[in-house]
Amino acid sequence: MVLPRVQIKELRRTYGFEEVAIVPGDVTTNPELSVPTFEVGPYQFTIPIMASAMDAIVSPAFAGLMAKAGGVGVMNLEGVYGRYEDPQSAIEEVRAASRETVTEVLQKVYSAPLKENLVQERVRDLKTEGGVVAVSVTPQNAKRLAPLAVEAGAQIIVVQSTVTTARHISNSYAGLSFSDLVDEVKVPVLIGNTVTASATLEIMEQGIDGIFVGVGPGAACTTRDVTGMGVPQVSATMECAAARDEFYARTGKYVQIITDGGIRTGGDVNKALAAGADAVMIGTPFAQTFEAPGKGFNWGMASPHPALPRGTRLNVGASASLEQVLFGPSRRTDGTHNLVGAIKVSMSMVGAQTIKEFHEKAELVAAPTIATEGKIFQRAGQI
Repeated sequence: MVLPRVQIKELRRTYGFEEVAIVPGDVTTNPELSVPTFEVGPYQFTIPIMASAMDAIVSPAFAGLMAKAGGVGVMNLEGVYGRYEDPQSAIEEVRAASRETVTEVLQKVYSAPLKENLVQERVRDLKTEGGVVAVSVTPQNAKRLAPLAVEAGAQIIVVQSTVTTARHISNSYAGLSFSDLVDEVKVPVLIGNTVTASATLEIMEQGIDGIFVGVGPGAACTTRDVTGMGVPQVSATMECAAARDEFYARTGKYVQIITDGGIRTGGDVNKALAAGADAVMIGTPFAQTFEAPGKGFNWGMASPHPALPRGTRLNVGASASLEQVLFGPSRRTDGTHNLVGAIKVSMSMVGAQTIKEFHEKAELVAAPTIATEGKIFQRAGQI
C-alpha cells in the first residue's frame, strides 16, 4: 500500500531585536555629521521618534514637549481625552486600581461615551502647546472623528488598530476606505498596524503617507498571548520596507515606514532604522518619564476592550526626564537613555549621514548570541 504524500506547512525564520546585530561599516564619520530627520507630508522632524498614542503617555503638555524636542507625540482621541472633561482623574482611577480589578476598572473608564466637543477641544489644546498636531483614531470611528479633528486644527491623522488592512469585511458596519478618508481630510494620513509586504502595498495604494509596523510587541500589549498573532519586529520592518521601496520605484511616492512597539533601547531603535524604518514609535520608555501623565504607569490601547482585552497595566516607574531619555546625559549604561545620541553614533559607525543612507549602508546579520557573548559577569549582576 502506497501512502499519500502529506503536505506539511513550513515555517519561515523571522527575527526580533535581540537576534540581530548591525555590522560596522568600512567608512566611519563623526556623530555630529549624522542628521536623523524624517518627514511626514510637508512636515519635517529633527528626530525620528514618535510617542505612542497612549493615554498614560501623550497629553497635550507631553505632545508639546515632544514637539520642542524635534519629534511628535500622537494623542489618542478615543481615549480618556475624548471622553472626560478632567482626563487626569480617569488616569488616576486606573493608576489606583488593584492588580485584581484593573482590567474591570479600565473597561469601566473607557465605557464612557466619546464626546465630539471634547475631541475638538483636545485638538485645540494640542495647538496651544505648539508643534505639529497629530491625533489617533480607530478605523471604526475615523469617518466621524477625523474630519472633526482636522476642522479643529489637526495636521496629521493616525488611523490605528491591532491589525489593519485595506480590505476589511464586516456585517455590522461599512469598512473604512482609506482613499476616501485621504481625499476628505486633505492632511497626511498614517495607517497601522501591519507586518506583511502584501498588506503594506495594498494600504499604500490608498494614497496614505505612512505605515506603522508591529503587531503585539509592545510592553503593555498582550495581543500575541491572546490571539497568537505577530511577527518579530526586525523581520516585519524589513518586509514592509521592501514593499515601500517597490512602491516608490513604481510610483515615485515615498511612504514612511514607522516601527511601532517592542523598542526599549537605542540599539533597538537603530536596528529598526537599519531594517528600513524611517522612524520609530515608542511607548513604555516614555511612560517612565517624569512628564508623562501616567506617572510611571502605562497601559495599551486595547487593554479596555469590553470583550477581549489585549493589554495590561504596567507599573514601570518614573525614573528620568524626557530630555534624558531623548538626549541624555545618561546615568545608565543599558541604552535606555540618550536615544538620539545612540542613533547618531550608530549612523556614524557605518558612515551614514541620513537615515536613507543608513538604510543603504547598514548590514544586519542574524546574531542569536549578540546579547550574551562575553557578558557572563553582566548577566551575573557583577557590575
